[in-house]
Amino acid sequence: MTDLAANLARLRKARDLSQEELAEAAEVGTDTVARIEQGKRRTARPTTIDRLATALGVTPQALGGSAPSEGQNERSIEDLRAAITASEDIPGMRDLADDDRELLSLPQLDIAAHSAWAAYVEGQHDRLIDTLPVLLGDARRFVHASPDDQRSAGQRVLSTAYRLAAGTAGRFGCTDLAWIAAHEGLDHARHCDQPELEAAIATRYLVWTLVRQHRYAEAERVATIAAERIEPRMLDRDTQRAGVFGNLLFNAATAATLAGAHPRAGDLLAEARAAATRAEGDWVSEAAIFGPRVAAFQTIEHTIRAGNPDEAVRLNAAIPNGGVPAFWEAGHRLLMASAELALKRRDQALTYLAEAARLAPDWASRQPLGCSTMQALIDHAPRRRTHTFARLANLYRLV
Repeated sequence: MTDLAANLARLRKARDLSQEELAEAAEVGTDTVARIEQGKRRTARPTTIDRLATALGVTPQALGGSAPSEGQNERSIEDLRAAITASEDIPGMRDLADDDRELLSLPQLDIAAHSAWAAYVEGQHDRLIDTLPVLLGDARRFVHASPDDQRSAGQRVLSTAYRLAAGTAGRFGCTDLAWIAAHEGLDHARHCDQPELEAAIATRYLVWTLVRQHRYAEAERVATIAAERIEPRMLDRDTQRAGVFGNLLFNAATAATLAGAHPRAGDLLAEARAAATRAEGDWVSEAAIFGPRVAAFQTIEHTIRAGNPDEAVRLNAAIPNGGVPAFWEAGHRLLMASAELALKRRDQALTYLAEAARLAPDWASRQPLGCSTMQALIDHAPRRRTHTFARLANLYRLV
């Protein structure tokens, strides 16, 4: 029995509620409560969890239980794999979602997709592997059941779900699965109600999977071509286009840097920085995360990867302020920790690792760079270690 199943049954009984009474109070189906408690649904829509938690007078986190164990994560990843690879051409595999689930409206789908995206930018990947299979199933069923005038909007939501699935699968080391999801995301973007913009956004995730597969030349070429297609024209004030354009150049620069083509990466970053300078501060949307601070992060990453940690530290001292999601901030701290370690300033490196853990603990704990930096600090640590040191070693999964 899952934590959700056990907690739901325990809390319902503690409040002397029948399944029917809880379902009525939460405005969900009685069969939904029964199937969750019986363990027939390991996942549920976030809105369903919220309603049940409110009816029981607890937080959604308390209802869901403690952080998933490795075994639970493995099962959830298999659910995500089944949802990503489901095929309408094979009987029984078109949809992971239960056939008796109601068809969501387009506004409900949009809300669910935005909630999943918010969890993604907050680095809540353990939550996403549980909720994305449901979102994929709901969006797929909407596309199949909708008339033509709504189907293209459903394709947009479905593309978003596949993109988030690609990013989440990649974070858990499932690179091939991430590629499949990213490819599906691009395919559905091409059939949605905003094909040009959505296809460019989806291409970013596809390029990201190519980088993780070490296919740097392909990644740079695909990102550069997509950037040329979406590039804002003179006097174009469309912030979404500018952001997607800049993010694609960041992707291309990363691929060039990893391939050892540092001058070319520098040129790509310079073009992206110019676009960021024209932006009025940093901004975050489902299309892109872009602005001067984001561009500064990318420049510092390029500098570190080029083998200049002292220059990276200098650039970091003058980095502009801005509003950037927690896991982007955490990723920057991990890079700075590696730079400080390269300069043998181990206390500063530990400080940056602690900041990354504070900003996005779930995300940071899964990053190879954070784990390798912490391992190097452990190797050089004195016998007596601080409480903070031990806590970070545990968070980065090294003890």
